[in-house]
Amino acid sequence: MKPFMNEDFLLETATAQELYHRHAAPQPIIDYHCHLDPKMVAEDHRFRSITELWLGGDHYKWRAMRTNGIPERLITGSETSDWEKFEAWAATVPYCFRNPLYHWTHLELKTAFGIDKRLNPTTAREIFDACNDRLQNDPEFTAQGLMRKYNVEMVCTTDDPVDDLRYHRRLSPQPLPVREGSNYPQGETSNTPNSADACSEHSAPSLTGRAGGESPLMLPAWRPDKAMAVENPEAFRAYVEKLGAAADIDIRTFDDFIDAMQRRHDFFHANGCRLSDHGLEEFYAEPYTDTEITVIFNKVYGGEELDELEIRKFKSAMLYFFAVQDYEAGWVQQYHYGAMRNNSTRMMAQLGPDTGFDSIGQWQTARSMSRFLDLLDNEGHLTKTILYNLNPADNEMVATMLGNFQDGSVAGKIQWGSGWWFLDQKDGMERQMNTLSLLGLLSRFVGMLTDSRSFLSYPRHEYFRRTLCNLVGNDIERGLIPFTGYEEQRVRDMIEDISYRNAKRYF
Repeated sequence: MKPFMNEDFLLETATAQELYHRHAAPQPIIDYHCHLDPKMVAEDHRFRSITELWLGGDHYKWRAMRTNGIPERLITGSETSDWEKFEAWAATVPYCFRNPLYHWTHLELKTAFGIDKRLNPTTAREIFDACNDRLQNDPEFTAQGLMRKYNVEMVCTTDDPVDDLRYHRRLSPQPLPVREGSNYPQGETSNTPNSADACSEHSAPSLTGRAGGESPLMLPAWRPDKAMAVENPEAFRAYVEKLGAAADIDIRTFDDFIDAMQRRHDFFHANGCRLSDHGLEEFYAEPYTDTEITVIFNKVYGGEELDELEIRKFKSAMLYFFAVQDYEAGWVQQYHYGAMRNNSTRMMAQLGPDTGFDSIGQWQTARSMSRFLDLLDNEGHLTKTILYNLNPADNEMVATMLGNFQDGSVAGKIQWGSGWWFLDQKDGMERQMNTLSLLGLLSRFVGMLTDSRSFLSYPRHEYFRRTLCNLVGNDIERGLIPFTGYEEQRVRDMIEDISYRNAKRYF
């Protein structure tokens, strides 16, 4: 019987072990999509306890605890102590065998705190106290300290167009050059709060990361979902008013709305943003005219409900507009699609969104995805693109869709993102990489990201790298991949590329 989670965890062959330890593990981390709080990063937040660090906002753990019969007050309750919540999680962990949470929990304890013990009711207090001692007394156990510990070179947060990006500018105060033809002159950003702080004697942030010992580079990523959420007229109008204030435009018409979105896009670009991200149920590619979209905007901005076709037309128009913006700015665009969110209306009313009540959705999106990408490609407006599906039934569809729109301008221009959300575990990663290998080029894959709100989620990169090395190592051992001469070095380069260099080049 093999020991649990030793240094060769998940690595079944000597070749896999050599590939991981010598080539994957040493690589820095580029976490190009996450939901970290920029304020915590900029202020180098010190966590009051392992409960705040580990359980605060982690809806993966919350779902498991609810399934284990833990009452909500011990999960998200404001009157419950940190120890009570941690104790409830410790009681749940032994029921998580074969759930990735069991592996992640112990990887995080081991890699962050050096604790090589199983978390359960008998060890809970000892582990709680040991973690809290490090968090309170070790100068490196802060938000930035943990990022340095895990060799994080760069993170891209997820930010709404109305955000003022003050915390990103605190770490990288000097704006980047604005692209030619933008709404802002060189060096000017916006009249948003603290915009004067955007200029200083500091040098511009470099997209190539930080030198050893420096703070990890934190850049924003543009997430304009609310700008196309016209299914709720009241919420949409409130958002448009916030957008107008951020862009210093009195929005009355659709043209004003588009002008405001462009100003904010330029503001993000000036502050280091080079990626967008879109959270969609499905892709939208309904035919429409400019006149129709103007009428729809006036209608919804006036507080009127839209019918289903009007909603789809407006979303189609905005999705196209966003994509052209990104192409003209030279950004990468990401699409996370397929989540059916906030299924429990009772808990949505009690806790709000992103609290663990979402599911894999089922939409027939292949045709609309193809139409959307084809329109951009045909007009010469298709920028580098990453597609993430949440339903594994779409694996082969997405893997084959990539090849339709590669144009030879850059290796792996259209990417299939790593296993996402419910699929970012060993089985989901293996299925994604196996399908990509069969129907595309695994060698050009830009690899893993955390998509997390937690500063302890970086071991997911280790989990991914171990899984990758095990797949490739096993193929070599079975004689399916050569491992001599030129090909031996190509394999080693491929592991390092997928772990780090492909993302560094791509972004």
